[in-house]
Amino acid sequence: MFIAMNRFTVAKENEDAFEALWLGRDSHLKTMDGFVEFHMLKGPEAGDGTRLYASHTIWSSEETFRAWTRSGAFRAAHKDAGSTAKLHVGSPTFEGFSVIQEIAAD
Repeated sequence: MFIAMNRFTVAKENEDAFEALWLGRDSHLKTMDGFVEFHMLKGPEAGDGTRLYASHTIWSSEETFRAWTRSGAFRAAHKDAGSTAKLHVGSPTFEGFSVIQEIAAD
């Protein structure tokens, strides 16, 4: 299993627009082999007037995630990314994790 995360720092005045963008977008994830689950996470407000958000995607393997990043579906899902950059501070920070242990409820 592989978890792909992007962290975004969002100015308080842009929170509503940032959330609306994510909640209203067509991600195309469900069409991809190996896609398991997606979460958009809203984190704590920082003392500088920003809030941390993270997109959290679970894939069956790193290979299926990499295939997603090379796909037409990925390009379609991210086609407007450049025009929405003003909603967050700086660039998103990507973090990829290979799962070495999983504990689930019965």
